Amino acid sequence: MTTASSEADPGESGASPSPTAKVSLAALTALVIGSMIGGGIFGLPQQMAAAAAPGPLIIGWIVTGVGMLMLAFVFQRLAVNKPEIDAGIYGYARAGFGDLVGFSSAWGYWLSAWIGNVGYLVLLMSSIGVFLPGFGAGNTTLAIVVASAVMWLFHVLILRGIREAAVVNAIVTVGKVLPLLVFVVLGLLAFRLDVFTQDFWGAAGSGSVISQVKAMMLVTVWVFIGVEGASVFSERARSRKDVGRATILGFMSVLALLLAVNVLSYGIMARPELAELSDPSLAGVLEAAVGSWGAKFIALGLIISLVGALLSWFLMCAEIMRVPAQEGLMPSVLGRENAKGVPANALWLTMGLVQAFLIWTRFNASTYTNLILLASSLILLPYLLSALYQVLIAVKERRGQVDLVVGLLGSAYGIWLLYAAGLVYLLYTAVFYLLGVPFFIWARREQGGRLLKPVEWALVAVFAVLSVIAVIGLATGSLSI
Repeated sequence: MTTASSEADPGESGASPSPTAKVSLAALTALVIGSMIGGGIFGLPQQMAAAAAPGPLIIGWIVTGVGMLMLAFVFQRLAVNKPEIDAGIYGYARAGFGDLVGFSSAWGYWLSAWIGNVGYLVLLMSSIGVFLPGFGAGNTTLAIVVASAVMWLFHVLILRGIREAAVVNAIVTVGKVLPLLVFVVLGLLAFRLDVFTQDFWGAAGSGSVISQVKAMMLVTVWVFIGVEGASVFSERARSRKDVGRATILGFMSVLALLLAVNVLSYGIMARPELAELSDPSLAGVLEAAVGSWGAKFIALGLIISLVGALLSWFLMCAEIMRVPAQEGLMPSVLGRENAKGVPANALWLTMGLVQAFLIWTRFNASTYTNLILLASSLILLPYLLSALYQVLIAVKERRGQVDLVVGLLGSAYGIWLLYAAGLVYLLYTAVFYLLGVPFFIWARREQGGRLLKPVEWALVAVFAVLSVIAVIGLATGSLSI
């Protein structure tokens, strides 16, 4: 594995060689679709209606569609132009901006993935509650026990092999897309133009068009997270070109579904009614269109979808830790693989933290929406770093205008997302990034190199200052999620 220069040979970190079994284009595409289509699309109607009227919604989707397409092209172009770099979102940040930045990108991505999975498990349990009593909003004692059992079943499956788990994910992906296609067909039949155009730009109290567009940004980021999934598994792909193909195929498929589901919902129910729906709000929309059976149909589809999304994201949680550990930027223990080529220790750490957070949700009022917004904010920096690296190599290596434009537009969108996220979420993400620094120092000690370089001390100082502001704000009550 060749990436940016490091102070030690990655082979000295004690990692075992990577497995020879490779993942096909179809499995990679399913991984992208499976990780993007989770619970987000099923909660989209209510979340978007709470943020924007139809007019600003359309503008926001244009911004999001173009921006995320540019990010998809960033990962596609980098997979082709830099085939020697493994683990995509981590490898690009390290190659362009150094060891600590690369580590932070992997760390933030990993945090985003497993925190998002906590939210998925809570939503999964609340969906089961549509059919069975005792699950409530997904954080009752019964719900936490069942969610924990489901989580450890995934753990056992993944330990049997990455390739085998990817094949199972491809099968589940087909099962989760079918209910959404049924919704689109029924939604077209129930769509009413007069309902869609009612209060098109938002009545008084909705805020300006720009503020409404801004309010929907973090939600749109969440439903697109996973577009980089194929690049995370680049080392395991049969061909590096397959990584780029899977990225674009997966993105375009999911974008079409997201637009159809969101726009059709605004034409079935008025915006105020959509904004009052409970999770999963898509169930309420279909119930309004076809009757009570629609809610149960969507709940069943959501259960299938979440099972697939959880598998995709647990796979990526383990993979994004493995490569940095094998290259000396994370403790080597996290890079060790079992006989099936699975980074078992990284998976154990991930599952342990998910279990702890599940128990925490039992005693706290953290909602699914709060969890996904936090997970979305944590991934913004890794996305921006990948786009900036695209700009860097386009200029340095004179790749041509197409690569430069893709990088610039992707970077502009990344900066817009940081602005749209708002100061509160950025302060909280700084705390999570600071918590990763001891793991980086641990890895440096193993390699026998300098603990932190001057520029790395400066970055840690930035994380520390922002974290202090966040902690003071939390303690005084001036900041809250």
